[in-house]
Amino acid sequence: MGVENASFFRDTRGIDTVPLKLVFYLAITGVIIFLMAFSWNNIAPVYSGAKDSKQINSAALEIVAIQDGYARNIQDVNSPEGSICSIDLTLSDVRFLSFGVDPDSNINGNLSDSSWIVENNTIICQYENGARNLYHIDGETISFKKGKLDNSTGLWVPDENAFSSGVVIEGPISGTFNFELVLDGGKYTISHF
Repeated sequence: MGVENASFFRDTRGIDTVPLKLVFYLAITGVIIFLMAFSWNNIAPVYSGAKDSKQINSAALEIVAIQDGYARNIQDVNSPEGSICSIDLTLSDVRFLSFGVDPDSNINGNLSDSSWIVENNTIICQYENGARNLYHIDGETISFKKGKLDNSTGLWVPDENAFSSGVVIEGPISGTFNFELVLDGGKYTISHF
């Protein structure tokens, strides 16, 4: 067989092993795809938790940023607006996210069966499965209060009911949440929702 007559398409020496190799490589590829699909169910919660943690850490930074800003005096209706931050959150697997309070100290999922424990400078994230993450906010003491809209003035003021210490957002959480720095016998960060 000369060099002139040799051709890739005329070479039949390995024709009997090609189908066997093809089946073998397809089987290996199938096993790899199966293992990736199976492990994705184990990796997805870790990825989701990392994404949630990033959003909550970003929220903590936004709240810290307004603490050195201007605080609106609640007693003066003509006082200019206090420092405000807007926090965008999308947390689908979260039961609640609390700012400055632990609303479920006995960790049973019911937010109204026990007294809320004030925990300034903290953000608590409790997931639907009962797991909790605590995020500490460094710096000066930050007191959170639930805000309510005063219809007579059109301004947000601290809510004075028993559960007004701290701010709790129940899940699933999606949207923009605003906080304002105010003075009302002390410096508070109140919610606008």
